[in-house]
Amino acid sequence: MKIVFAISEVEELVKTGGLADVGKALPLALKEAGHDVSIVMPYYKSIAQQYKLAEALPAQALFAQGRVYHFTVRQLSWNDIDIHFIDYPAYFDRDGLYSNAYEAYKDNSERFCFFCGAALMAMQALELAPDIVHCHDWHTAILPFLLRNDTSGYFDSTRTVFTIHNAAFQGVEKLDDIPFLHHHPAILSQVHGGYINMLQSGIEFADKITTVSPNYAEELLTNLGSHGLHDRLVQRQQDLSGILNGCDYEQWNPATDAFLPENFDSENLLPKSRCKAVLQKNAGLPEKSDVPVLGMVCRLTEQKGFGYLLPVLDDLMDHNIQMVIVGTGDPGVCMDLNEYAQNHPDQFAFINGFSTEHAHLVEAGSDFFLMPSQFEPCGLNQMYSLAYGTIPIVRAVGGLKDTVNDPLQDAQNATGFVFDAPSSDALLACIRRALLFYYEHPKRFKAMQKRAMQTRFTWQTAADEYSNLYQSLKP
Repeated sequence: MKIVFAISEVEELVKTGGLADVGKALPLALKEAGHDVSIVMPYYKSIAQQYKLAEALPAQALFAQGRVYHFTVRQLSWNDIDIHFIDYPAYFDRDGLYSNAYEAYKDNSERFCFFCGAALMAMQALELAPDIVHCHDWHTAILPFLLRNDTSGYFDSTRTVFTIHNAAFQGVEKLDDIPFLHHHPAILSQVHGGYINMLQSGIEFADKITTVSPNYAEELLTNLGSHGLHDRLVQRQQDLSGILNGCDYEQWNPATDAFLPENFDSENLLPKSRCKAVLQKNAGLPEKSDVPVLGMVCRLTEQKGFGYLLPVLDDLMDHNIQMVIVGTGDPGVCMDLNEYAQNHPDQFAFINGFSTEHAHLVEAGSDFFLMPSQFEPCGLNQMYSLAYGTIPIVRAVGGLKDTVNDPLQDAQNATGFVFDAPSSDALLACIRRALLFYYEHPKRFKAMQKRAMQTRFTWQTAADEYSNLYQSLKP
């Protein structure tokens, strides 16, 4: 089938989070499965600096609310996939994708609604004639609405799939502040109290809705887990499915990882202890091979569970453990972690920043990896941790529940430790249970590590599920 991905970021080109990982891996897996795949995305400043691309079309003109948007379409052949860039410097020639260093751009809704309209025009001008337009998150959520209301006839056989990567981000804005949509003939159906919720529009108008794990799809149908979208999603639940993201095992493979001091695999875990020693040294902690290291690499936000973790750090330091946390984000969380590191220099290290090398070393050198998230649509770090024999300690939410097996539920297939309640006490009890297992059952712990390393969540599996979904939409 002919599939066009409409997405705001693709790894290797631009990335702010896990959306970019999907933007790279899923098109490649779908192409490998035999589909004709192309991508449409904004021509950001950072991409323009990397690639000086020729125009693929004559200059285009898009009319809306008495305004004329003159834009160009540029093209790059990337891994044998054509990427079509919407070049409109007034909106995309900026230092950040969605924000400057301090705050989100005030015209983000206008920027990405225009992008959706320009993407639609570009598809027609390029004669792409897609069977499927696959849209991702709020940035492209208005595309299904525009396609449904297109009167050209060109897209009559085109169907839309809308993937929600994180329903907490919805693109809510006053219609008055979105000039591109202001006078669209059908837009009033999407206005509530003067505001448009773009994610909600994607849910309403897409032919199929997916999210990035089966359990997150179930959570989205509940009041508690839907981020206020419960009613809309329940109305569309027959068209909603959860397809688990895959893991890039070429990039995250301890046997070949160039960022590690020594490589290892499930048949030879001994070099993992060398990775642990280097992690301890780099983090400024005493090099103790017999002390379990708990690692954490993430954005420092409430979503990642710091509201559960910070209150029990004193209790955790009573145990014979070390902790290494790497990340950036909430200044308040940064300040708390910095202070804690200063007060517990032999047990606790905080690296305020992010580097790929740090991320890989924490995954390889830790004994446990903490992900006590409030919510986690899919999560990738638990998959990386499993691949590196670093046992995840996770909350039973979203994709974490789908990918980690607790010995209390399935001793034969256990790969980590899982807790349910959204509380500090539940997190502390789970960590203590994991530490007891580490100290009391070293052989079983090593068996769990090997089992974890042999677990696979591939993009090929995800691509097969998406292929079936696309096929179900054939007219």
